[in-house]
Amino acid sequence: MSAAAPSSVSALLPAFPWDRLQPYKETAAAHPDGLVDLSVGTPVDPVPPLVREALTAAADSPGYPTVWGTAALRAAILGWAARRLGAEGLTERNVLPVVGSKELVAWLPTQLGLGPGDTVAFPRLAYPTYEVGARLARAEPAVYDDPVTDLDPGPLKLLWLNSPSNPTGRVLGKDELARIVAWAREHDVLVVSDECYLELGWEADPVSVLHPEVCGGSHEGLVAVHSLSKRSNLAGYRSAFILGDAAVLGELLQIRKHGGMMTPAPVQAATVVALGDDAHVAEQRERYAARRTALREALLAHGFRVEHSEASLYLWATRDEPCWDTVAHLASLGIAVAPGDFYGPAGDRFVRIAFTATDERVAAAVARLTATA
Repeated sequence: MSAAAPSSVSALLPAFPWDRLQPYKETAAAHPDGLVDLSVGTPVDPVPPLVREALTAAADSPGYPTVWGTAALRAAILGWAARRLGAEGLTERNVLPVVGSKELVAWLPTQLGLGPGDTVAFPRLAYPTYEVGARLARAEPAVYDDPVTDLDPGPLKLLWLNSPSNPTGRVLGKDELARIVAWAREHDVLVVSDECYLELGWEADPVSVLHPEVCGGSHEGLVAVHSLSKRSNLAGYRSAFILGDAAVLGELLQIRKHGGMMTPAPVQAATVVALGDDAHVAEQRERYAARRTALREALLAHGFRVEHSEASLYLWATRDEPCWDTVAHLASLGIAVAPGDFYGPAGDRFVRIAFTATDERVAAAVARLTATA
């Protein structure tokens, strides 16, 4: 007889949404010219050669890495933050590597000690893992359009921002970010800003919550989340980091030491090189910009309307019909996309269309959309 199972943690979580998409992907895959998968924003282009070389050179790493990372890694993060974010006054105590940003998002409320009676808030249209993190901690999830007017600050302990947004590509401006930061500080609410698409602005220049004009030169009560998955094609490396309030990061460092949450040493070495090189980022941006332009024009010609989408790797588009009808329509053309309701009920008439497929597959999608416009 097996031992009694503990109460199921999975029962706390929403249904895994991507399973619902499988029948539509099968329909799309039956297209004579094959599937064009624009549903998941996973990189498909090569890892930059200099990054691969750094990984290979560090492959003989028999010892345990440290949770805090090497001195070279911390220096690389600080240099990048000063150069790209305009962040001022950061020291080694203000940075912490993490094992991919999704892990951080899912477990941050738990690692912060949140639980029943605490509220974790995130945008009404949002990456599902913010809610997952709240539920894993048994905290109360809450959504907002404007946190300042929509949320009760009493039980609120963690406020997620996401700019540029996944799924909509919306960018919060300096003034809006500064207003939210001031309100959160007034009510002693920790702000964690997911900025993983910050280097992928198209019609806007995304700004970090750590920019001096947003934070007033103080990192108190602020944490920014960054990843190399998109800007350097390193999703497979699980390379990410957080920056901000030294007291918060110091506590997380101690917890993560006990949990053995270590970025592998070869990945740390590769990250140092990736953060120090802007040329490969510019080259990848050019690829994405061309794909974005081609898909956007084809979608508009096909009768879609595109909203926001000024940054990130997605087009937030609608035909003013239920999102699953749009998913089915595009599947009939051999194109798989993500239904907007994966990101909350407010997205139920939109689809998220990634432009991370290869040039050849994007061209195939454009041809199909144009032929049936």
